[in-house]
Amino acid sequence: MSDAVTRAAALLKGHRESIDRLDAILVYTLGERFKHTQAVGVLKAEHELPPSDPAREEQQIARLTDLAKRADLDPEFAKKFLNFIIQEVIQHHKQHQS
Repeated sequence: MSDAVTRAAALLKGHRESIDRLDAILVYTLGERFKHTQAVGVLKAEHELPPSDPAREEQQIARLTDLAKRADLDPEFAKKFLNFIIQEVIQHHKQHQS
């Protein structure tokens, strides 16, 4: 192997190790987030509140879009990701109500 290929392989290994650590952070962060949304779902069910809150969802999407721009992340991707999470949370909340 040439020196350039060896250096590229070392850089690639370092990037992949960082990606793996960040993936672990994402999974644990989502786990923690869903613990809280589950608690919210129980609270909403106990007090007969609707499973979704469109005003809050709109605020969160705007907030995340702004954060994405500041983080140099595609805001459309951030919106899709948050919408996916919101839909998942709403399904959990509906389950608590039945």
